[in-house]
Amino acid sequence: MATTPELEVRPGDQADWQDVLAVLGSRGMPGRCACQRYKLARGESFAAVPDEVRRDRLHEQVDPGGCGPTAGLVGYVDGEPVAWCAVEPRAAYSGLVRNHGVAWAGRDERRDDPDVWAVTCFVTRTGHRRRGLASAMVPAAVAHAAAAGARVVEGYPMTTTDAITVELHPGTEAMFTRAGFEVVARPTRRRAVVRRVLAGPDGLHEPG
Repeated sequence: MATTPELEVRPGDQADWQDVLAVLGSRGMPGRCACQRYKLARGESFAAVPDEVRRDRLHEQVDPGGCGPTAGLVGYVDGEPVAWCAVEPRAAYSGLVRNHGVAWAGRDERRDDPDVWAVTCFVTRTGHRRRGLASAMVPAAVAHAAAAGARVVEGYPMTTTDAITVELHPGTEAMFTRAGFEVVARPTRRRAVVRRVLAGPDGLHEPG
């Protein structure tokens, strides 16, 4: 059985921007999307926003200059950037909040709740895949959100690994459940909504 390499995880604003780009790559969908699909403004289409504009937006979101939390985490093995995980307050994902069907099917709650964080994307650098690195980023994302005061962390993973690589960007259900998340909805046969509650109604963080 393969073991997960020891992973050092840094908030994006404490990592070099070139390290983020190295993980995303320049030719595939991760580098093109730059974690902007769920952040498109009202009236914007993905195709209408050039790749370089999406990357510029991510750069500003990763290093917001003290105006809000960073947009994600970078994972390193032996000093080399190998993994990325997008995690922020759910309200920061404007497109997700507006109309993303998977996230809201059968659920009725305050969509802009600032205490709910969302894990929306994982990228493992080419040449480092199938080593458990994305799975190792999940507890790191939980710890990062908890340190920032999150009450709940949620994700929207695939229920199956029988998919092309690009479809697996939100992670798999097993990745989250192993990290203590519970399934709260199954909006489609291939997607789930998972949650981990970090704090009770009194605001005190729960152990673990």
